[in-house]
Amino acid sequence: MEFVESDAPLTTAAFKIVRRLTESGHQALLAGGCVRDALLARPVKDIDIATSARPEQVEALFAGETYAVGRAFGVIVVKQDGCVFEVATFRADGEYRDGRHPAAICYADAAADAQRRDFTINGLFFDPTSRELLDFVGGREDLRNRLVRAIGDPVARFTEDRLRMLRLVRFAAVLGFEIDLATARAAAACAEGLRQVSAERIAQEFTRMLVEAPRPSVALEWLDRLGLLRQFLPEVAALRGVPQPPEYHPEGDVWTHTLMMLDRMPADRDARLAYGVLLHDVGKGQTTCIKKDKAGNHVVRSPNHVAVGAAIAHDILIRLKQPATLRDAVEALVRRHMSFPELPRMRPSTLRRFLGAPTFPLDLTLHRLDVTCSSKDFSLLRFAEAKLAEFASEPVLPKPWILGRDLLAMGMEPGPDIGRWVARAYDHQLDGRLVSQQALLSCILDEWRAGVTPERLGTPSDPADTR
Repeated sequence: MEFVESDAPLTTAAFKIVRRLTESGHQALLAGGCVRDALLARPVKDIDIATSARPEQVEALFAGETYAVGRAFGVIVVKQDGCVFEVATFRADGEYRDGRHPAAICYADAAADAQRRDFTINGLFFDPTSRELLDFVGGREDLRNRLVRAIGDPVARFTEDRLRMLRLVRFAAVLGFEIDLATARAAAACAEGLRQVSAERIAQEFTRMLVEAPRPSVALEWLDRLGLLRQFLPEVAALRGVPQPPEYHPEGDVWTHTLMMLDRMPADRDARLAYGVLLHDVGKGQTTCIKKDKAGNHVVRSPNHVAVGAAIAHDILIRLKQPATLRDAVEALVRRHMSFPELPRMRPSTLRRFLGAPTFPLDLTLHRLDVTCSSKDFSLLRFAEAKLAEFASEPVLPKPWILGRDLLAMGMEPGPDIGRWVARAYDHQLDGRLVSQQALLSCILDEWRAGVTPERLGTPSDPADTR
């Protein structure tokens, strides 16, 4: 491994902090994940510094450049050249009473500090002054063997901070490592303790698995195998073994289909797509049944799984305390994913609204993944792409010709119906049969005078979601 003091702002700033500490007579080491990632030749995104200097000494050395966020645990945040670093005093932790924080700490040396950390691959130190790797826990060998192993007693590590069970799975999935057998058994034994972890912390770790892992299925399989998934996502755990019609899904059950899609997501995916894929068929867990068709054959059906799934997705993301923007996008993806079979039959106005929705690029990606991992029928994908190309010379959703003030000028009374008439006028415009604003105004005026109810001309059809 070689940490190089280069033009990289993060590394250069970290080395400056280490230099000032060492020149003042303190030991200062790069610690944890940054050392791990450097050894694996992975990008180093943040750098933590561990030191023999006490918090008050760190504050004195970097006066005006610090703020305390974890001073009770010996952690001082230092700002250097626009970068932010946690500088932590070597310590040994006392008893953990809340499943997250030690009740007391005592300052120690680097060897003792390593013993309090979670996994051996995160317990490494690098001395920039001597260029020496310090390994008190066998982390270097576990990196070579591509193994995630708890430091010391794994049950004790997971009892200290129960979120470590999810971190265990994340490191295995993101790095492509195996999990040490004793560590896995301890996580399985402690799995129910995950319920005591806040929803926000769980969601943060789980989202990183979905977004960062090259194959998120590895994370899902480990979570399920260790009994962790059912602690916070029982609706997803329940998808294993849920059958699907083989004529549409030769790949197998809902669990298999979902994991295949997760593994084929683009590398630059975000949380909206990741959760949309994970939850697109979550409603099948509650709606799937086996019936006899008219010929007496047993068939698998999942009636209304789209609406049920959208409601479940909404509830899950509420439970995980995710922001409304993510909830709304994922719920829309789940609700719309079975609308593609209706595209060729949609009115022009309905089709334009569907293609012009803010989430449509995600809809298209999800549909591509869906058919790639099932029927491999890409005809609807090609239809949607052809329509997008057809509308390429103009906005899919052009500027409305008629606004509320135009209808008021025609003599309509103010009230809720104005908005309905505006929406109906826009549907007429999108249908393309009326080629000017004046023609559209005349049409709306005729309908109003004739007593037509101002209903929308067309909305996306209820999807045939029995599959």
